[in-house]
Amino acid sequence: MSTRELIEKEIADLPEPLQREVDDFARFLRLRRSEESFNGLLLSEPALAKEWNTPEEDAAWANL
Repeated sequence: MSTRELIEKEIADLPEPLQREVDDFARFLRLRRSEESFNGLLLSEPALAKEWNTPEEDAAWANL
């Protein structure tokens, strides 16, 4: 049995929420491996989210 088949079998037996976690992890690995995918904006997103995700910001952008 190939590695892909083993992984698919393991994932198929997991509940849906854990399958999503496996998918997130696979995407993380792919992103980490790819140098072209580096985006500094993504690194700053959590810090900026504190300012962006506020009721005041929602109101300011509600007309768009």
